[in-house]
Amino acid sequence: MSASGGNARRADIGIYGGSGLYSLLDDVEEVTVETPYGPPAAPVTVGEVAGRRVAFLPRHGRNHELPPHRVPYRANAWAMRELGVRAIFGPCASGSLQPDIHPGEFVVLDQIFDRTTGRESSFHHGPDSPDGWAPVDHVSFADPYDDRLRAVAVEACRAEGVTVHDGGTVVVMEGPRFSTRAESRWYSAQGWHVINMTQMPEAVLATEIGVPYAAVALITDYDVGLDGMPGVEPVTIDEVMATLERNADVIRKVLFRAVELLPAELVED
Repeated sequence: MSASGGNARRADIGIYGGSGLYSLLDDVEEVTVETPYGPPAAPVTVGEVAGRRVAFLPRHGRNHELPPHRVPYRANAWAMRELGVRAIFGPCASGSLQPDIHPGEFVVLDQIFDRTTGRESSFHHGPDSPDGWAPVDHVSFADPYDDRLRAVAVEACRAEGVTVHDGGTVVVMEGPRFSTRAESRWYSAQGWHVINMTQMPEAVLATEIGVPYAAVALITDYDVGLDGMPGVEPVTIDEVMATLERNADVIRKVLFRAVELLPAELVED
């Protein structure tokens, strides 16, 4: 099945899959969405959770073939817009920058510090905007994440017995490399909480398409700036993937519960 143009309503809620989460539902319909920005990271799969239609899109592709600086963020966001979703959840693997935030815990983010460079981060390119959809604009981004969705995500984590931190600043680095010791120590010293490679421009593009967005950071490791702590070594990709594999079922349960808990006025006509 394909979808293009017209903003046909085909899903109520969108979910981006991150590292370690490449599929979500079993009984799904695959949707190929055409966008002015090329194909999204993968075909979207649409299924049902708690009577609601959920569109799932793994941001890195089905086999994690797209590194964070090559994710087609605009195509991904446009695909969600074309499917008519009313809310988006973006679970994301993240490293801890603070000793009281531990691997296996979740952080429902509320702020961003952007350290990415060179990524296409806006639809608002004036005369160069495809179809003239997005003229020059300057969106408000003081609060990057929707408070209503954040509250739902926190409640879902608690309902599933997950240790969750309500609020936290994510510093988004370009990747695909991890931090140097100097970088990580500086980020920690600023009081920022977690580090990630995909929240920008994903979050701001959701704002530009007018869809509320919330991110749940799954803590996979302590970043290298915490290497002075006894037993803490610099992060490796093997460590990250092992933590994600151990917590894959928990992530799904939290997302399913969040879909169930969303107030009807946010997602229903």
